[in-house]
Amino acid sequence: MKAIIIDDEKHARHLLSNIITEHCPNISGIKEAHDLASGVDLIKVSKPDIVFLDIEMPNQSGLDILEYFPNQIDFKIIFVTAYNQYAIEAFKLSAVDYLLKPVDINELKEAITKAKDAIKANNLNDQLNKLRDSLKRLSIDKIALEIPKGIMFASHNDILFFEADGMYTNVQLVNGKQKTICKPLKHFVEQLENKALFFKCHRSYLINLKYVDELVKEDGDYLLMTNKKRIPISKSKRDQFLEVIKETFL
Repeated sequence: MKAIIIDDEKHARHLLSNIITEHCPNISGIKEAHDLASGVDLIKVSKPDIVFLDIEMPNQSGLDILEYFPNQIDFKIIFVTAYNQYAIEAFKLSAVDYLLKPVDINELKEAITKAKDAIKANNLNDQLNKLRDSLKRLSIDKIALEIPKGIMFASHNDILFFEADGMYTNVQLVNGKQKTICKPLKHFVEQLENKALFFKCHRSYLINLKYVDELVKEDGDYLLMTNKKRIPISKSKRDQFLEVIKETFL
């Protein structure tokens, strides 16, 4: 069987290639790609049996491969991830194989055996369709945040507020961490416009109403969040805020 490894980290690609070469003699002709775009090109030319695909890559997540093959695939995908719990949930729901970094040799052998069986059974497209459905179901309460390491999937309940920072957006999380995303606030306002719990109270802030402790009417109106952060609320937004609160919580 032929295989392709797609991973932005050269060391990770070479390490996985060496492990496969040493412990999985039924796989030969291993090729490598450093990002999803070049990996897709390589897949179309090389026609591999198995693709080992990293998830957390710059520019595009490995999960985006589904966009390049919307109708049919003729290779088995084994996702490789270091920490993406969101993706792991989706894989469990859809029975798509995945490996956690650092890759365990026995788990690798088992995944390759399952891949071989799936290829023989010709059920590759069924598995990918199940993965698409799983990702759609999980995305109901998730948002994709493009961080330097790749893409982080955060639950709506994990987000306190979004704060504009020029053409960037700072995302304040409930756990106290902050992520700076290379997209303007407008991107998230549009993405979450149908989510009742998110409200744009000011030109620079999009807040999660769940974490508002108080509307304070002094020193200019502001909202006091559960983390004690004071967030201004525009005069033009105050009446709308009160109406939204009434509709959502009362």
